[in-house]
Amino acid sequence: MKEQTANSSNAEVVKQNKIRAKSAWLRKGHARGSAISCGLGIGIGFGFALFLLSETTKNFGIYMMGICIFHMWEYIWVAMYHPEKLSSKSFLLNHSPQFNMALTISFFEYWIEWYFFPNMKTVSLWYIGAVFMVLGQVVRSLAMNTAGSNFTHIVQEEKRETHELVTTGIYKFMRHPSYFGWFLWSVSTQLVLLNPISIVGFGWASFKFFSNRIEYEEDYLIDFFGKSYKDYKENVWSGIPFIQ
Repeated sequence: MKEQTANSSNAEVVKQNKIRAKSAWLRKGHARGSAISCGLGIGIGFGFALFLLSETTKNFGIYMMGICIFHMWEYIWVAMYHPEKLSSKSFLLNHSPQFNMALTISFFEYWIEWYFFPNMKTVSLWYIGAVFMVLGQVVRSLAMNTAGSNFTHIVQEEKRETHELVTTGIYKFMRHPSYFGWFLWSVSTQLVLLNPISIVGFGWASFKFFSNRIEYEEDYLIDFFGKSYKDYKENVWSGIPFIQ
């Protein structure tokens, strides 16, 4: 009888631990992260299918693969270098209301133009956009890997003990290569889609965003690293056009 009671008690403890573990897992957003990962994986597969099977929407297939891979990589990078901060926000899907609005507008622009001006979406110029989109992704990924744990999605307002000024590798040539990569990638996605309105819109919006962010971020970097960063800033280009 005592043995049965003990077994029952142990089973209840195990059950409660499973409930707590599941609750903690859900609170940390891992369930949502898994769902988003699956969705992005499906998006990559669907984009690849469009590229292979469709003659009129090949460029949209490339676009889908590119945007899904971009957001997937952002999540993977956080998992590699900042696992304690990993959440569904690490995908950068909700980067900002303006970013989401721009994506929505570009989506509707593509399909409206595809419906009314189908020949417009088959111009081979989109191949150039695909090359630059891949280049932008490679540059951003290289920058993130070079910086390692020194890179974060959110501007740091307090210097961490392990925070170092990275000026090697791709950082020899530009102070913010990850921003350059994102800038090039975002504008190129619209060249892939052959969206004339959104090419201009994405270029302007990206420029405004990064010009404000660089100014804000570099105030803290000067506080963190003093003369070292001032000299670095003086001698190395920012990475964004028209911003020294």
